[in-house]
Amino acid sequence: MSATKTSKKIFNTRVLRRLLAFASPYKNRFWLALILSVLLAVMAPFRPLLIQLSIGMGMQEQADAWFVKGPGGFIIEITIIQIVLLLIETITRYYFTYSTATLGQSVVRDMRQATYRKVLGLNVSQYDKTPIGTLTTRTINDVESVNDVFSDGLIPIIADLLSIISVLTYMFWADWRLTLICLLPFPILIVATYFFKESVNKSFIKVRNAVAALNAFVQEHITGMQLVQAFAAEDKEAKKFGEINRDHRNANIRAIFAYSVFFPLVELVSALSIGLLVWWAAKEAALLPKESAAHSAGLITSFILCINLLFRPLRMMADKFNVLQMGMIAGERIFAVLDNPDVTKDEGRYRPDKVAGEISFDHVWFAYNGDAYVLKDISFRIKPGETIALVGHTGSGKTSIISLINRLYRISKGAIRVDGHNIDEYDLSYLRSRIGVVLQAGVL
Repeated sequence: MSATKTSKKIFNTRVLRRLLAFASPYKNRFWLALILSVLLAVMAPFRPLLIQLSIGMGMQEQADAWFVKGPGGFIIEITIIQIVLLLIETITRYYFTYSTATLGQSVVRDMRQATYRKVLGLNVSQYDKTPIGTLTTRTINDVESVNDVFSDGLIPIIADLLSIISVLTYMFWADWRLTLICLLPFPILIVATYFFKESVNKSFIKVRNAVAALNAFVQEHITGMQLVQAFAAEDKEAKKFGEINRDHRNANIRAIFAYSVFFPLVELVSALSIGLLVWWAAKEAALLPKESAAHSAGLITSFILCINLLFRPLRMMADKFNVLQMGMIAGERIFAVLDNPDVTKDEGRYRPDKVAGEISFDHVWFAYNGDAYVLKDISFRIKPGETIALVGHTGSGKTSIISLINRLYRISKGAIRVDGHNIDEYDLSYLRSRIGVVLQAGVL
């Protein structure tokens, strides 16, 4: 559970299914977001189409208007339709963004609650092996990354894909040859997107690992600051922190470099597509009669808008896919905690009305790790009301004995009984509620 490395997979469907299971209580929001994404995709090519009609038919002297009569009636009608369409699209996009964000936050709330409940039930031995900062990262940072799967990843990617399909369908319907000319630079964008995705993905994994290392290091050293200062190790520990911090910075810089190269390249490819569009249209327009010039001008303008509508989601999809992958990696780490079998089993059902307080150890053996026994064949009996003091040097097993009575650790061999009943027979919450422990330092 403490490992920070994650095996690289293009798409882990098993993790995605488990994440979607957390979203099942909010399936109405999920389906609403999908429906709105389809609606946004359908509306995407309408503005280029209306622009094409405005220029193509509006430039004609007698353009037929549907409702507004008189000079410029057709242009006025198209303008009103565009305003109405813009309002509908704005409202739809608002509800789409709001529904995906609330869905993600609802899943995050439930997943964080489930993770923390799991952490509460882990055996104490897990905290001996796992840095507390790592568990903090899983419960807070990684769970928050899962929000991006829904708000910025899965559903927005589906919406962008539908929008691209819708715009391409309109372009092929309007002029398939001109569409193919505009798509000539796309192989450059596909190759650039692949390398960008791979570079950012590797950098983000390193960033996540560095964040977990920073959290674990800071938490442990703040908790143990007394020891750090007692051994005059401030400079040594500051150097260690500097190395971890430098790894975090370098990982972020590599991601920033990938963004700084990819986004200008997308703009360059977009400009190249527009340049090819204008070149081809100008070459063809020279052969067109005058009555077709207005239609050609409207088509060129609408295609320029379509190219922008294509490249904007394509540019963002590579980033969103990385966000989706990082959310999946975070989900995989969270599920590693949720699936951890090292929990204190609570199978006992014995809940007596009163506990007299007789405690007996019967040939008890216990080890924190493997066969390195801390307690070897320990046997004793404490009568009800008796006061016992355990005296011994550091590491002799005093705290271990107390920890075994309330089942913070599981014994290796032997038996521990309270009032003649094995402690495994007791309901765990009941047993611990009947034991008072006074600690040297208060935590809660």
